[in-house]
Amino acid sequence: MTNNINEDIVAVPVNQGVLDSVSNAEFYNPHEVLGGHLGIGEHEDCVTVRVLRPLAKTVTIVTQDGEYEASHEYNGVFMAVIPAVATETGHAVPDYRVRTSYEDGPTIVEDDPYRYLPTLGEMDTYLFGEGRHEHLWEALGAHVQRFDDPMGGADGTPGEQLVGTSFSVWAPNAHAVRVVGNFNSWDGRRHAMRELGSSGVWELFIPGVQAGEIYKYQILNASGEWVMKADPMERSHEVPPRTGSIVVESTHEWDDDVWMEHRRATNPHDGPVSIYEVHAGSWRQGLDYRGLADELVEYVSKEGFTHVEFMPLAEHPFAGSWGYQVTGYYAVDSRQGGPDDFKYLVDKLHQAGIGVIMDWVPAHFPKDGFALGRFDGTPLYEDPDPMRGEHPDWGTYVFNFGRREVRNFLVANACFWLDEYHVDALRVDAVSSMLYLDYSREPGQWRPNIYGGRENLEAIDFLKEACATAYKNNPGIMMIAEESTAYPGITAPTDAGGLGFGLKWNMGWMHDTLQYLHESPINRKWHHGEITFSMVYAYSEHYVLPISHDEVVYGKGSLFGKMPGDDWQRYAGVRALFAYQWAHPGKNLTFMGNELAQYGEWNHNASVDWDCLNWEEHRGVQRLVADLNALYKASPALWSQDFDPAGFQWLTSDDADHNTLSFMRVGKDGEQMVVVVNFSGNAWQDYQVPLPKGGRWREALTTDDAKYGGSDIHNGTFEAVAGEYHSRDWSAKLTIPALGAVFLVPED
Repeated sequence: MTNNINEDIVAVPVNQGVLDSVSNAEFYNPHEVLGGHLGIGEHEDCVTVRVLRPLAKTVTIVTQDGEYEASHEYNGVFMAVIPAVATETGHAVPDYRVRTSYEDGPTIVEDDPYRYLPTLGEMDTYLFGEGRHEHLWEALGAHVQRFDDPMGGADGTPGEQLVGTSFSVWAPNAHAVRVVGNFNSWDGRRHAMRELGSSGVWELFIPGVQAGEIYKYQILNASGEWVMKADPMERSHEVPPRTGSIVVESTHEWDDDVWMEHRRATNPHDGPVSIYEVHAGSWRQGLDYRGLADELVEYVSKEGFTHVEFMPLAEHPFAGSWGYQVTGYYAVDSRQGGPDDFKYLVDKLHQAGIGVIMDWVPAHFPKDGFALGRFDGTPLYEDPDPMRGEHPDWGTYVFNFGRREVRNFLVANACFWLDEYHVDALRVDAVSSMLYLDYSREPGQWRPNIYGGRENLEAIDFLKEACATAYKNNPGIMMIAEESTAYPGITAPTDAGGLGFGLKWNMGWMHDTLQYLHESPINRKWHHGEITFSMVYAYSEHYVLPISHDEVVYGKGSLFGKMPGDDWQRYAGVRALFAYQWAHPGKNLTFMGNELAQYGEWNHNASVDWDCLNWEEHRGVQRLVADLNALYKASPALWSQDFDPAGFQWLTSDDADHNTLSFMRVGKDGEQMVVVVNFSGNAWQDYQVPLPKGGRWREALTTDDAKYGGSDIHNGTFEAVAGEYHSRDWSAKLTIPALGAVFLVPED
C-alpha cells in the first residue's frame, strides 16, 4: 500500500454544511465534492478523491500506479489524496477504481460516477430551454455509453470496454435528484445527480449500469418530500402494474431501406390510403409484437390494406384506457414486448409494403403518482391554472402547452416515433379538446384567452409546431387529426393560417352515414339528406372516412349489429357500406372485426371473433373487403383527386324514392369510374344510370356477387345509349341489387 501523502495538508477542503448535504445525497452539485479534484496552488500535483460509501468497512482508491487507502471523513464520506498525472499542460486526475469492503459482506471494485464530465452539452440544455431540441430523446433519459478506458471495464477488468449509462432528467423545482435501481439496492444516496446550471436538468453517468436495468428517479421535491418517479423519457417500462423504467440499448438492424427511400420521395396524401385499425392486445390475444409480425402482416397483406393504424402503443398503466392515458411517451407498450420487438414488427410491415400509423395522445395524461403528474412537486408538465390544467371528462391532467420545455417534450416525441421507430403517420387524438378552453366546461369553469375568445392559443401554436416539425424532419409522413368540430383550417398549411395537418377524420360523414343506415330501408327516403350531405363540405378539409373502434364499443353494437333487417339484409348492408365508403372521396379506415361482419361489438379483453369465419356469410364480407382494396389501389379514379372537386361528379343525388345514389369518380389523368349504391331493400330492374360517355362499359365489381354472399345479380358488359338523361348525353339501364353497390368502368 502506497499512501505517503499528508492528507491534512494537501486535501481540498469542503465546507462542513456542504459535506453534510453531500453525505445525505441532498446537494444540488455532488460532483463539486465527490470524485477527484486537483489540489490548489503548490499542491496541484495531488488529487483529493472523495467517495460516498455508507456503512463501508474500508475504502481503497486503486490507480494504475498504486493503491491508496481512504479514511472516513464524515457520515459515509471517505477521502484519499493520490498523485495527479502529469500532462503537457499541467496535471490531471488519473483513472481510478474504488474498492469497498463491508462488514460480513463482499468486497466490491467499481468505477466512480463522479469522475465523469456531463454527458450532455450546453447546446442540449440551451435548445431544450428554448423549446427547440428536435431530437430531445438523444439528450434526456437513459443512454448506454461504451468507450475504451485505460483501466478496462467498470470493475477494473483489463482489456474490457467500459460500459455505463448516462441519466438525465428535467426537474427544475427539485432540491435533489437521485438514480435508484437494483444496481444500488434502491438506495439513492450512492447516486445523487447534479443540476446543470439553471436548465433544471439533472445528470449522472453511472459506470457498470447496462441495458435491462430497472431504474427510477428519487426526487426531493419542492415540498421537501422524497418521491419515486419513472423517467419521463424512458424507452421501456416494466409490465404494469409494475412502474419501473428500463435501460434500453437497441440492437435492431433495419431492413426497410426500400420503403424508407420511397417514403422520402413520395407524397402519401395523393395516393391510396386504406387503413386497418388495430388494438394490438386484442387483435389475436396472446400475440406479442413478433407474433403480430408473422400473423398480422400476413393477414393485412391478404386483405389488401395499405396501412395499419395501431391504437396508442406508448406506455400506459391501465389497459382499459386502450392506450389513451399515457405515462411513458417515449416507451413502447411493454405488454407486447420491448422496443426492438416493435421495431421488428414495423420492419416486417414495411417489407410487406404496408404503412404504419400510430395514435398519439398529446392532449392529456393521467394522474398516476409514479409518472408525470406533479413531477417535481409542482405542476411541471401540466398547466398550473386550475381552469386549464385538468380535464373534467377524463380525470386527467392537461399539458402546459405554453411552457417551452413541455412543448419541446411533445414536439420531439412526435418526431421520435417517426424517426426512431420508422412510423409513417401519427393520428393525433382528441384535437378538439386542445383547441377550446371551454371544451366540456360549463360557464364559470373556464377563462377566455387574451383576446376574449374560447380558443386555446398556446395549444394551437403547439399543434402547428408539431405538424410543421414532423413534416420538415420526416418527408413522406402524415399527420392526421381526430377533430370533431368545425374549426377551420385543420388541414390548411401553417403559413396560410391552418394547423398544418395532412388529414382529418371526417366525424360528420361517419355520424350521418351510420345514422342513415340505422334506419330501416323503408324509412331511408325520409333521411336521404343524411347520406348526401357529406359532399356539401367534402373539400373543406382533407378527410379520412373513419369507422373506428369508437363506433363498435360500449353498447353501440358491431357494424353488423347496427344494420336493420334479417341476417341477409344485415350482411348486405355491411357490404354496401364498405363499397360506399371506399368509393366516397377521402381516405378509408375501418376497425378490426368490421371486415368480418362479426356479430359482437369489440371487447378489448377478447380477440376478434375469428370463429365467425366458420360461416360462409362472414367469409364473403371478408372476401369483398379484400377485392375492394384491390380495386381501390388499382383505380386512380378512386384516390388521385380525393381533395379536388374535379375528382367527383354526382350523376343522380336526389333519388330518395329508390334510396339510390350514383356518382362518378375521376382520376388525375382522366380515369373514370361510375358507382351506383342502392340502400333500399329491393333490387331495381331497368334502373337508368346517367353515364359520362358512350361506348362499352363493364361491371368491375358488385357487392351482390355470390362469392360475397349476395344474390348474384350481374350486369356484365353493356353499351351506353345516346340520349340526354340527368344532364348527361349517355345512359344505360341496369339491374341494381338490393342493399348493393356496383362499380362501372368504360372498356377503353
